[in-house]
Amino acid sequence: MPEGKAAFREVLPKQGQLSVEDAAAMVLCKPKVLPLKSVSLEKLEKLQRAALEAARPPEGAPPPRP
Repeated sequence: MPEGKAAFREVLPKQGQLSVEDAAAMVLCKPKVLPLKSVSLEKLEKLQRAALEAARPPEGAPPPRP
């Protein structure tokens, strides 16, 4: 016997049921799909587009004088 390790002996019941515990196996989960852009980034881009549209002069209007 190796020194420093306690020796265990197997004990089997003479009556009743014997239960065996299996080792836990890894369970792989389905990967989650993440958005390429965050919600806040999309809101910011929407606000920027709206600001550009508001700043753009209407079609058919004469160009501003310098």
